[in-house]
Amino acid sequence: MINKAYKYSELTGKIIGCAMKVHAALGNGFQEVIYQRALAIEMADEGIAYSREYEMPVYYKNQQIGTRRVDFLVEKVISVELKAITKLEDVHLAQAINYLEAYDLEVGLLINFGAKSLQFGW
Repeated sequence: MINKAYKYSELTGKIIGCAMKVHAALGNGFQEVIYQRALAIEMADEGIAYSREYEMPVYYKNQQIGTRRVDFLVEKVISVELKAITKLEDVHLAQAINYLEAYDLEVGLLINFGAKSLQFGW
């Protein structure tokens, strides 16, 4: 379990580092899709495997009831949700947690490019 936690810590650190480079270069004020495209470039440059706009099924009582697209699914183990809003609210964190449960993933990042300083949580 410690090795798994370490792997996630290292990988999430790389993702956050990429996000910091994007925010330092672009600042705040753009639409989410601009940050998503820039983050894709940074992660590719870092050799991080990801799927962008990855469509994942949502289940209820073992029945698929719909789908949801996660901004990034990194190395098939970490969901990354992006926002470009002035302030993250509790509802955004709750949404990210719900996605983890729906997708049966252990780790996720919520990154906000809309504030003056980059905001992130996991």
